[in-house]
Amino acid sequence: VQLVESGGGLVQAGGSLRLSCAASGSTFSILTMGWYRHTPGKQRELVAAITKGGGSTKYADSVKGRFTISRHSAKNTMYLQMNSLKPEDTAVYYCSAGHSDYVPDYNGMDYWGKGTLVTVSS
Repeated sequence: VQLVESGGGLVQAGGSLRLSCAASGSTFSILTMGWYRHTPGKQRELVAAITKGGGSTKYADSVKGRFTISRHSAKNTMYLQMNSLKPEDTAVYYCSAGHSDYVPDYNGMDYWGKGTLVTVSS
């Protein structure tokens, strides 16, 4: 399974960005997809995750009410709409995918993308 992120960039605080993750390869066995983020000195932490078909979602407390995760299963694509961005949201955001419905709070699932940088200026 290959994962490719896009949509990162520089935005002012209060602004919005939309990240996309395109999955390819043996995607039929993927059950859960999610976004993690990493800043220097910290573990890679869960931002949001979604199961196949979008039936179940999970969000970090820090992004609830601001970020929305969605998934287009037929297109093997996942999105993260980020609104009301804060400087503390600055990080490299990684797409991750896994074969189970277990979503770790840190360090991700079975597969990773290379990441996309999101920078929020104050």
